[in-house]
Amino acid sequence: MTDISVAIVAYNDEKDVRDAVCSIVEHTAACVSMKIYVIDNSTEENNLQALEREFAQVEYLKTGKNLGFGRGHNYVLGRLDSKFHAIVNPDILLVEDSLSILMDFMERMGAGMAVPRLLDTEGNLQAAYRRELTVADMGIRMFWPSHFKKRQAYHTMQDMDYEKPFQVPFAQGSFLVIRSKLFWDVGGFDERYFMYMEDADLCQYVNLVSYLWYCPDTKVIHRWERGSHKDARLRRMHIKSMLKYFWKWGWKLW
Repeated sequence: MTDISVAIVAYNDEKDVRDAVCSIVEHTAACVSMKIYVIDNSTEENNLQALEREFAQVEYLKTGKNLGFGRGHNYVLGRLDSKFHAIVNPDILLVEDSLSILMDFMERMGAGMAVPRLLDTEGNLQAAYRRELTVADMGIRMFWPSHFKKRQAYHTMQDMDYEKPFQVPFAQGSFLVIRSKLFWDVGGFDERYFMYMEDADLCQYVNLVSYLWYCPDTKVIHRWERGSHKDARLRRMHIKSMLKYFWKWGWKLW
């Protein structure tokens, strides 16, 4: 059994995936046993398989089609043989040994899942931590992002002290570390979401049986694209996933 496994789902973003893998290998302590799965959903040719030859920790898996985010990550469920499992977006960069710090933090706190301090490329804390999702909060975020600033600040937990750990109802799923047994027990991601909201769904399950904690002890760079705010097709997909989420977990309006 390895200390930690890492899953990165690729989709026509070879450079980002390579940068993420390199940063993980570079900054993770040599004493940590690790397996990095690169799950390739890409529809374009790439050279990601070369990562297997370059890094002993990497296993490349070609899905043959775009499975989506959740199914892509679930592709490795049957292969996991680790104590902890990291769900990592391709647009993530490690700048320190975040995996070791998060594993130690989770043992200390008894956490089922943990999220680090997520920063943008300018070093600003991202609004990636949220209170329980409501129809109003998601509607504001999707359609009126320049309005209801006080409500948005409350929803994104801007009143919290980010120098201290605290429990989080929902953390954006670009970088999450979960106990592998817990990830297996909850069945991984709900594959009814092709993309968007599957991270919120997973957080709901985790907080039913354990706790998701914010860890202030380490920082990770997230080059957040926020594609659904720029692309009409992705926005429709996001809305469709939101409807699935609220049908499943209840229509809490405010």
